[in-house]
Amino acid sequence: MERWTDAEAKAWAAGRPWICGFNYLPPSAVNFLDMWRRDSFDRAAIERDLRWAAEIGFNALRVNPHFLVWRHDRDGLMERLDWVMGAAARLGLSTAPCLFDDCGFGGFEPEYAPQPDPIPGVHNSRAVANPGRATVMDRSAWPALKAYLRDVVRTFRDDHRILFWDLYNEPGNRMIFGPDGYRTYDAALTAHSHALLKASFRWARDVAPSQPLTVAAWSTPPKGASMPPYATDIDATALALSDIVSFHAYWSAARVARLIARLGARPGASSRPMICTEWMARAVHSRIDDQLRLFRDSGVGCFQWGLVKGRTQTHLPWPADLVAAHGGVATRDVWFHDLLHEDGRPFDPREIETVKLLTGGRRTRPAI
Repeated sequence: MERWTDAEAKAWAAGRPWICGFNYLPPSAVNFLDMWRRDSFDRAAIERDLRWAAEIGFNALRVNPHFLVWRHDRDGLMERLDWVMGAAARLGLSTAPCLFDDCGFGGFEPEYAPQPDPIPGVHNSRAVANPGRATVMDRSAWPALKAYLRDVVRTFRDDHRILFWDLYNEPGNRMIFGPDGYRTYDAALTAHSHALLKASFRWARDVAPSQPLTVAAWSTPPKGASMPPYATDIDATALALSDIVSFHAYWSAARVARLIARLGARPGASSRPMICTEWMARAVHSRIDDQLRLFRDSGVGCFQWGLVKGRTQTHLPWPADLVAAHGGVATRDVWFHDLLHEDGRPFDPREIETVKLLTGGRRTRPAI
């Protein structure tokens, strides 16, 4: 199976509504491993949260299954993923599974066990990578990673509830968050992540799914830096191999508008569908009140970070030095991510009204 042609990518997008979604963990989960383990899988919260999302007007969600759950409880993971997609589809929400992830912000390797409580005051303090940064750097572990990816994609390769496959979230991300700032993991991760990114596309194409494959260009140049269509070799590879263009953008609306234009004008670019799979961080000027309309008017799909405030503590800011590097000021008076309190009350009712206005509010029939 080859990369989709421009015509195939356009045909996939034709007739679909504008994609307006969110990245999702239930508020009871401290990380994605916690979300998918049998003992901590929170069906009641997931059903409730998806219903709130549909009422607001969202039509898609992005979720990250975890390799360790597959390795220890393969059938359980498949059942739970199927259940989430079914619950979402009944409410008009399609699903974008993300199969690998280098964001181990907690600074420790994942373990298939009850997850620790969050560190008070620290954004995403227990985030673990998938399969884990050390595992990515251990080539002897890759046959199991291949088996995991191929199994999940093969199982759902013709499932209409899946919008697209996001194969790898932020490959090469080495940041670790702590109460005193951020630091970085072993620099050798980058080369291994780049290789795993390429392998992931090969493994998925061998299965020939009916849905498109993508990995986002995610690197964020600091404030004042030049902004090319992509910032790293990993980003360039992701854009070159993806069936549909995806990117992350925790920037102001004006900066995102320039990025959208540059992505469309980069060498070898085409009019492939474009989706921002992560955005919305109020402290760095990535806000619903001006940027959501930009995405809609540009025909760019989007998935904001977070829905319900919870144990990930992503309503708290990134470390202050990282926020400052991106032109913002860390504050706890304004939530960084997330839209709703645990009881469904919005952090800012005006944001909910904006989403409803631009999406038409509650969907009455499925998006797919």
